[in-house]
Amino acid sequence: MMTFRQIAARHEFLPVATSWYLADLGEARGKQALFIRQASQRLKVLREHALIESAVSSNRIEGVEVDKTRVATIIFGRPLLRNRNEEEVAGYREALKLIHEQGIALSVSEKTILTLHRLALWEIGYAGKYKEKDADIIQKYPDGTSRIRFKTVSAVETPAAMKELLDLWDLALRERWIHPLVALAAFNLDFLCVHPFRDGNGRVSRLLFLLMCYHFGYEVGRYISLERLIEQYKERYYETLEQSSQFWHEGKHDPWPFINYYLFILKTACQEFEERLSQTKEPKGAKAELVLNTIRKQTGDFRLSDIERACPSVGRDWIRSLLSNLKASGELTCQGRGPAARWHYHDGKGSTSK
Repeated sequence: MMTFRQIAARHEFLPVATSWYLADLGEARGKQALFIRQASQRLKVLREHALIESAVSSNRIEGVEVDKTRVATIIFGRPLLRNRNEEEVAGYREALKLIHEQGIALSVSEKTILTLHRLALWEIGYAGKYKEKDADIIQKYPDGTSRIRFKTVSAVETPAAMKELLDLWDLALRERWIHPLVALAAFNLDFLCVHPFRDGNGRVSRLLFLLMCYHFGYEVGRYISLERLIEQYKERYYETLEQSSQFWHEGKHDPWPFINYYLFILKTACQEFEERLSQTKEPKGAKAELVLNTIRKQTGDFRLSDIERACPSVGRDWIRSLLSNLKASGELTCQGRGPAARWHYHDGKGSTSK
């Protein structure tokens, strides 16, 4: 909540780097809908990869690993789980499933946060409950020494801190005094500084990242693992978190390194989504199905150029050939010749589309 308090009090201008990230992400969101609509047949492959990577990476960041030969079985099957690590990976899968299935319908609330924690920690005794004892973040070194990396909010103060954080989140979005994506990153920074749970705080913060992306129209986390990217840039994650948490309790911290890191992760996911779609092999017949579905949705007369705009991944000659075939079968009628020709779809029941 200290980050929200600080931004609300200062109403400061966005750093230049943050502004550039937000501009790029706005453009990426505009492209996202088109990519999802045009490549629906190829997205299943990406969804499966992302589900595996997210469950494995988010747990691996916390030192929880499973046998690689068992991963697919744990994620997609109903196996007899062999140990605690497999239970936590399977639990994270269930939390991901909840978010992917409900999306924006799943509110960012205390109930949701506790549910995600309960699922991710696989129903262990303290799962779904705030910490009962103080739990500072300790960094341990190879030589056996350690240091307090960050002193978190006390157990006694945690419920009130979480309530304030959620209230400020709602207020920021309602009054629009902060960009939604900045609010997303600010919430996660404050959540990690409060450190509301005995264990599993990092995993819940990553689940909330995914959920909040859905709320702001970014579905990329369904197809590209945000958790895997955070693991890939793990050193930068810990560096920016430490930078931005210094003097957090006093409200004199610099939140922008961590905020920009989260925006960087989301932008990287959007870029990777575009790249992977271009590399993923399209199932046989997918283009034909795409064009046919587009034609059948036309109301009244349409031109070849209308289909081209709706199906940019399909070449003009291929569309023209399919139109000719449909005309020969009686599904389409045509008036005129060349690019100006006007086509009309018949539903096969003796009537034309309305």
